[in-house]
Amino acid sequence: MAKLLVVDDEADLEILIRQKFRKKIREGIYSFVFARDGNEALALLKEHDDIDVILTDINMPGMDGLTLLTKLPEANPVIKAVMVSAYGDMDNIRTAMNRGAFDFVFKPVNFDDLDTTIEKTLQHVAQLKSTLQAIKENNILKMYVDENVLNFMTHQEFEKSLLDNETVEGSVLFIDICGFTAITENAEADLVVKMLNNLFDVIVKEIINHRGHIDKFMGDAVMAVFKGDYHMDRAIEAALAAKERIAGIESVDLGGDAFKPRVSIGINSGEMISGNIGSVSLRRLDYTVIGDTVNVAQRLQGVAKPGQILVSQQVYEQVKQSFSLQEIGPVQLKNKAKPVSIYEVLA
Repeated sequence: MAKLLVVDDEADLEILIRQKFRKKIREGIYSFVFARDGNEALALLKEHDDIDVILTDINMPGMDGLTLLTKLPEANPVIKAVMVSAYGDMDNIRTAMNRGAFDFVFKPVNFDDLDTTIEKTLQHVAQLKSTLQAIKENNILKMYVDENVLNFMTHQEFEKSLLDNETVEGSVLFIDICGFTAITENAEADLVVKMLNNLFDVIVKEIINHRGHIDKFMGDAVMAVFKGDYHMDRAIEAALAAKERIAGIESVDLGGDAFKPRVSIGINSGEMISGNIGSVSLRRLDYTVIGDTVNVAQRLQGVAKPGQILVSQQVYEQVKQSFSLQEIGPVQLKNKAKPVSIYEVLA
């Protein structure tokens, strides 16, 4: 049985969750405990050491959800939190993700989507627990980490692996805001940052709506990863939706220059290495995907013109029955010995 802690000051949400998940509760698949704010949640975590996932609102009296995220590593470094909130602006999403949130679900809640998100999060927690147990039993890949995690383990030693390092199948999407770097030379910093965040907000919502995950922000570009059923279709649908939303934004005056937002997009699909990449000594690890699939997607975005969505021939062959595509022809991509055939996804 999976145990979930729901943290929300709205009593109606508890009623809805008990109603919507009554079958899984009755069958012993899910068990729920409820808290009204972050302080009550931390107290319950001490009483229930078997909680796997937290579903938490952002805006609550007492301790809010974003503050609660900062307390979780000390309370239980394995537990994962999903934000369930109506406050889906870019600042809150980025703050939540930077503080370790696993995913973000918007209110009003689509309970089918929430159920899918819960299952995905539980799978991640199960993999994490399994990995840690294997490391403990085999006494391999030992490393000392910060005090919060050490306090969680016996004798203040936490045997940590590279966690979910594995080869995965998925699609990767790069979306770049065209011409944005040029306008930063003359526009005021506040205007530039505000505009960029607003554009990211639009893009991120479409990626999340199509069950993608934000991997990272790279200057004025976004990298997203799609896994699971129909990951290629969802990546393309997210790209089309983001392109349409951005195209609908009016020109903006930035420091005397009129800026009309447009995006260029590259999508590729295939095997990728997924894991924690970074510096162990600095304790700065970024859970990401790497490999040729990722590199090609980024280079496709690099050759895409404003308003274009480019895909590889491999993607084309698998989605040509579902989408309208146009052959662009062979192009030379960096570090590729031979030209690569590429296709444009049409609106």
